Parts: sequence; structure tokens; C-alpha cells
Amino acid sequence: MTILIPFLFLLSFSGLTYVILTAFFSGAEAYSDTYSQETASEFEDVFLFIPPKRIAEIGWTLAAATFLVLFMLVGNFQSTAGILAGILISSIGAYLAFHSPKSLLNFLKKRRLEKFNNQLVDTLVNMSNALKAGFSITQAFESVVKDGEKPIAQEFDVFLKQTHVGVSFSDAMQHLDQRVKSPDLTLVVAAIETARKTGGNLTEILEKISTTIRERMRIENRIKTLTSQGRMQGIVAACMPVVMGFVMLAMEPEMMRPFLHSTVGVAVIAGVGMMIFCGWMIIRKIIDIDV
Repeated sequence: MTILIPFLFLLSFSGLTYVILTAFFSGAEAYSDTYSQETASEFEDVFLFIPPKRIAEIGWTLAAATFLVLFMLVGNFQSTAGILAGILISSIGAYLAFHSPKSLLNFLKKRRLEKFNNQLVDTLVNMSNALKAGFSITQAFESVVKDGEKPIAQEFDVFLKQTHVGVSFSDAMQHLDQRVKSPDLTLVVAAIETARKTGGNLTEILEKISTTIRERMRIENRIKTLTSQGRMQGIVAACMPVVMGFVMLAMEPEMMRPFLHSTVGVAVIAGVGMMIFCGWMIIRKIIDIDV
């Protein structure tokens, strides 16, 4: 009877562990599916067609590799603090690595939007000239698709294809605005819709909008130039402690490992990380000027 007690305890513990692990992996799989589907859909918005399964595989591979590398650098099985420090830091790195496709997507969308806005200025002038030559508004869009560059030609092509399959002109314009999410394009869409309903001079309106956008972009570029030093200071201030930590870990591992494997060391690292994040957000708020 005495022998059965440890056996029953082991059986109960194994069953509880199995239930917890099953729930964890089920939740992780559901989260991964949702995340990969949403990310793949947003990649399609920038005309990059990547299967959701492939995005999930890339995310999990990067997360596993990052976890192993960081745990080998900062983890230690000789003490509880070393194990906890390794798991904590490695888990944070793995989480960031898993979401790296999303970060890449945001970078690509931002760069694509900037390129779209730069092309929009000349496109409005070309459309105005086409309207002066007797083209309809649809033919003006077609000329942009035929002679324009990516990404504006791609977005206008999708707009025209929607009108060809039965979507109304107004609805297709709204879909274009929602897909691109550019304040400049929103202004253009509103101007075109107003001119179509009231019969205004669309050519003159497009020229004025083009001039307004060009002037706003000039001011934004001037502001970026004036705040470039502040942005660089924020990047250096945020990266310097992290870089110095890895340099010290590579050059003096025997000195750094006891610090990383102690409770006080882990608390100090967490506090420094929080202060770096707060400082970066404050600097970003200062240099973020809306025009």
C-alpha cells in the first residue's frame, strides 16, 4: 500500500503535465494559425503572396533558434537563478523572433506607402493633363496603369479590375482608399467624389491637390532633416547597453555569467530594459511631428 502512494502521485503529476502541455500546444497552434493568416493577408496587400503555413514555419523556426542561442549564452543549469534567467531572456527573444515577419511586414508597408505617396504627386499631374486632353476619369486611371510604376500602377489596376467586374466607381474608390491607407489618397478620393457629384473642375482640383501634397512633403523632409540627430541619439541610446552587454559577455564570460545567473542581476537587466524602452518612447514622441 505504501508503494502505491508514490506511484499514484507520479501518475497524477504526469496526467496534469499532459493536460497542461496539451492545452498549451493547442493554444499555441490556434494563435499561430490566426497570426499567420492575418500576416499572410497583410502581405497580400503589398502584393507579396506567401502561404500562411510558410509564415508560421518561419516564425517558429526563428523562435526556436533564438531561444536555444540565448539560453546557451545566458542560461545555467547549475543554479535556479541561472535557469530562470535563461528561460526569461530566451522566451522574450523567442517571442520577438516569432513576430519578426510582422515587423518585416510593417517595414515593407511603410516603405511602400512612402513610395506610393511620392508617385502620387506626378500621377495627379498626369491625370489632370489626360483630362484636359479629353480623357474620361476611367481612361485617366488606365493611362496611369499603362505608363505608371509600382506600387501605384498595381493599386490602380486593382481599382479598375473591380469596376470591370461590376463594383461601382464610388465603392471601388473607397476600397482603394481603405487598401492603401494614405491620407493623401484619401484627399484625392474625396475630391474626385465631390467633383463627380457636383460637376466641379476636376483638372484644376487635381493640380491644386498635387501642389498641396508636394509642399507638405517638402516640409516633412525638412522636419526629418532637422530631427535626424534626435533619432540617431535615440537609436544609439537604446542599442548601446545591449551591444555592450553582448560584447562583455563575449570578452569576459566568466565575469558576466555570475551576474546573469543571480536574481539581482536578472532584476537589474529587467529594470534597464524598461528604462531603455521608456527613454526610446519619450525621444520618439519628441521627434514625431505631424504636418
